[in-house]
Amino acid sequence: MLAPGQKGYVDTTADDRGLDLDVLGGTLSFFIRSLDIAVSRDLDERLKGLEVARGKGKITTLLLIDSHPGIRPSEIAERIMKDRAHVTRIIDSFIAHDIVSRRTADQDNRAYELCVTEHGAALAKQVREIVIAQEEAFFGPLLGKKDHDALVETLQKIYLKLVPKAGI
Repeated sequence: MLAPGQKGYVDTTADDRGLDLDVLGGTLSFFIRSLDIAVSRDLDERLKGLEVARGKGKITTLLLIDSHPGIRPSEIAERIMKDRAHVTRIIDSFIAHDIVSRRTADQDNRAYELCVTEHGAALAKQVREIVIAQEEAFFGPLLGKKDHDALVETLQKIYLKLVPKAGI
């Protein structure tokens, strides 16, 4: 972080409403965590009643399995940056709700491959529509298209540097 007097320093002790966030006002992590909470609450409300509501990783897991039939749990864990046990709990729940099926991999009988069921494919289609609509409804009033696209590009670059090289 920059100190007062350094080129590029921004005084973040108070916003235009006088809200003092202390050192957090100049950190990406605070704003990313706060935005995550707000986006998650909004999305959970839109997904209410669906098997993917409430919790981290369910939507991404479903969409990855739908988009990449035969994907392995370890690949999902890498992409969503969760441990294997967390992903296994999501998958077990999906299997119990007839969203996903699991089969032994052809080349490695110790590994499992995942595919969506008919119900899972329909759910994935519905979730994609909700996610797209939520993106516009939530961020539309907050960001113009140019700022939205620039922010997505920046966050995508960071994400791609954090996850292992994509095998899918």
